[in-house]
Parts: sequence; structure tokens; C-alpha cells
Amino acid sequence: MPRLSFDIFCRVVDNFGDIGVCWRLARQLARLPPGREVRLWVDDLHSFGRIEPGVDPQAAQQSARGVDIVHWTQPAPVLRPHAVVIEAFACDPPAAFIEAMVRQDSLWINLEYLSAEGWVESCHTLPSAQHHGLRKHFFFPGFTPATGGLLREPGLLSERDEWLAQPGQRDALLGAIGVPGRQIERLRQGARQVFLFCYPDAPAQGLLDSLERQACPTLLIVPRGVYPGLQDRPGGRVHVHEMPFVDQAAFDRLLWSSDLNFVRGEDSLVRALWAGKPLVWQIYAQDANTHMIKLQAWLDRSPCRQTVHALMRDWNLGDPEAFALRMNEALEPGNWAQWQSDSAQWSDELAGYPDLAYSLVGFCTQRRRSG
Repeated sequence: MPRLSFDIFCRVVDNFGDIGVCWRLARQLARLPPGREVRLWVDDLHSFGRIEPGVDPQAAQQSARGVDIVHWTQPAPVLRPHAVVIEAFACDPPAAFIEAMVRQDSLWINLEYLSAEGWVESCHTLPSAQHHGLRKHFFFPGFTPATGGLLREPGLLSERDEWLAQPGQRDALLGAIGVPGRQIERLRQGARQVFLFCYPDAPAQGLLDSLERQACPTLLIVPRGVYPGLQDRPGGRVHVHEMPFVDQAAFDRLLWSSDLNFVRGEDSLVRALWAGKPLVWQIYAQDANTHMIKLQAWLDRSPCRQTVHALMRDWNLGDPEAFALRMNEALEPGNWAQWQSDSAQWSDELAGYPDLAYSLVGFCTQRRRSG
């Protein structure tokens, strides 16, 4: 059987979440032995370049980190499909490309959005017949062994632990993103580091209110442009630092080094889970509050206590006053220690399942063999 090769199609919808997932998947597929040809099609190279500085937003075709990158334009470049074609999040490859897939019988995968809902397990890998004769298989990331799992590079948690064992690494990273030396010194003396990556409707002022009430001072790190207007308060206990966007490796390390991570969407949620630290997730909002059902399904799978569940719901409902009260409760010493323990436990548990790229290669290999 020929070695598997992959096309991945990505439309950038959420600025960084879609391309974040696809870029991590592409790199991991390219690295998995015995080495594979991987081509990533992206419609927005400018957003891509903000998380991968090696990407040239003007180039029609280029390579980076072992992956071929194609600017997905209209009309699309005419290229021969690889053995496996992955459309990320139902983004629909070009019609002419699909016709070429039919001619060479490419395996078609629809990589779905991450979900913790129970129905995902029964739908994972199900085929759907298409009008041109191909079958499209739905591949669901998830939180159980009956799904495709989560993206996780080999040895990631060991790399995390080794990095955290050297405090100077954190100090150097914070210095590189412009954190003042006096704030780094406060962290050495026991201040809390909080990372905030949220949507504009998050109750971030409620977070600031809660952190100001704590005895422990806080360094609050916010990527530039994520929440404009969030500033230090005169004489306050919180220092807000606006940081530049960084590549994915530095992003992961910021999550590792923070005591508490606020994340949004899919990619940063998974990376925060691998950090093994307390996290608050803002799920992508949907009509009729459908996203709250999805959030609750995820909370029901987590080992976190009801204090954290209530906090997470209030963060997603967007009420600053209600959230501040929940945050105060969650940061009480006993609750905080439990939250830390639960977070580390779940990270280790999830790392015991096969990762998404490994599961995907296994499924594709089996399908190609069986025809």
C-alpha cells in the first residue's frame, strides 16, 4: 500500500482557532513515522502568519516545518489530490478538486469540531455517501477513547514538566513578551500569573474586580487586541500586560507557566488542558444558547467541582457581577487547591488516550487497506 499523504483544507473563521488546529495537525502528521507528505490549504495567510512567523502572506505556495502550504484562492490552484483529503470543519474543498479526488479515489475526511456531547461517540467515523460516488467520513475529536481524541504531540507532558522545572525559562519568556522586570520579580515572590484569551463579550471587568479583591497580587497577561480597554487600576493589585501574538510553542509555554488560564474556542482549550492548570473556557457562542448545552456536556465530563461549573457558566453568560462573586469563591484556598488538583488529574487522564493525529492515521490506514 502506498504511504499515506494528506491534503488539509482550512478556512479561517475564528481568526486563530481554525488555523491553530489545522497547523498543529499538519505538523504532527508530517512528523509521525515513517514521514508523510502533508499539504495545508489556507484562505487567510495573514492570520496564519500571526501564529507562525515563517509564513509569507504573499506567497501562493511555500513550505514551513515540513508542511507544504498553499494559498487557497478563488479559483483554487490546480494540484493533484493526495491519498487522504481532510476538510476541517466542513469547509468544502473546491468542486474541481473533488472531481480529481473521484478519479483517484482519495479518502475523504471531514474533521469535525470538538465536542463532549454523548452522541459524538456513535457518529465518530460514520460515512456519508456523496453524489459523485465518494464517501465522506466524519471524524470527531473528543474526550473519550471512543472518539478521535485530542491533538497532543509525543512527549508533550514530559516537555512541559522539564520546562517548568527551570524557573528561569519562564522569566526569559515573560521578558521576551515585554513583561517589566519588576512584575517578573513579583511572580518570584509569589504573585499569581493569569492568562486571558477571550471573546469581546466576556465579563473581563468582573475578572479584574475579583482579582483586585485578592490578597495575592496578579500579573494578568492579555494578547494584544483581544480585550481593548482592560487596564490597571490606580493603586490596584493587578498589573495588566498586553502582549504581542507569539508562535504556538511560546503560546503553550505561557499556558504552562500561568496559574490560571482563560481560553476561548477549541485550539486554546486543548492546549490549556495539557498545561494541567486551572482553566476557564469561553465556548464559541451560538444561537438560542446552544453553546451552553455543549459547555455543560464538557463540564459533566470534567472532574471539577460545582464551584468551578458555576463559575464557567457565569463566564459564558457574560454577567460581570455574578462572575466576580463566583471567582471569589473559586479562589478561596480550599477551593483553589481542589481546582488545581482536579486540573492536573484530568490532564494526566486525557493524556492516557490516543491522540488525534495518531487516531486519524490509524483510521486512514485501515480504510485504505480495506478499500
